[in-house]
Amino acid sequence: MAKPGSQGTRKKIKKTVADGIAHIHASFNNTIITITDRQGNALSWATAGGSGFRGSRKSTPFAAQVASERAGNAAKEYGLQNLDVEVKGPGPGRESAV
Repeated sequence: MAKPGSQGTRKKIKKTVADGIAHIHASFNNTIITITDRQGNALSWATAGGSGFRGSRKSTPFAAQVASERAGNAAKEYGLQNLDVEVKGPGPGRESAV
């Protein structure tokens, strides 16, 4: 049992970031979207597989679009206003994730 007057857990403070970078890695099997700040610290990320798509549906442009929406909504909590996009890979979700 904790001693009286001991320190509890501190409330986690979310930082606000004005500018960020969206890294999109589009492979033939999956699409991974990571949103970072300018220093490269990850703010949010999402994948087509993590968005509920499995098998061959994971490699569709629609799955990449859903994953990018999920990553974007999670990054909005940090107050992002400007976003640069970096795209890697030849996959089918390359353009639709933007």
